[in-house]
Amino acid sequence: MDLRKLKTLIDLVSESNISELEIAEADGKVRIVKASAQASPSAPPPAHAASTVVAAPIERAPVESAAPPAPTGNVVKSPMVGTFYRSASPGSDPFIEIGSTVKVGDPICIIEAMKIMNEIEADAAGTIREILCENGQAVEFGQPLFVIE
Repeated sequence: MDLRKLKTLIDLVSESNISELEIAEADGKVRIVKASAQASPSAPPPAHAASTVVAAPIERAPVESAAPPAPTGNVVKSPMVGTFYRSASPGSDPFIEIGSTVKVGDPICIIEAMKIMNEIEADAAGTIREILCENGQAVEFGQPLFVIE
């Protein structure tokens, strides 16, 4: 959560009748509690008492991700950052499907980078066992695209 958003939430709590606010987002969780400046819980607050707001980040629980099993066979990796496409143009048949047989140099997909369509070729001969990306998905350099056995 960015600092401006956190400041806005603190201001919201301090200016309202809310005594506690907890927000959970993908990047963490924050709990904001308004504490009054009174000396004891039984004594009435003085007329000049100001309330203070305390924001404390709540620790995120570690996310345990089961690592996918390493694919067996030749893994074709993306040579660049871009957008993955299985066919030469929208509406046309994909270059390959699972179970397709390919030879070294056969086109297997296109990666669009900076409005340039780059045809990616098979770097090994064999049968396509897995297609690891979705059509139109953004891919990173070195990201696995296919498994050829």
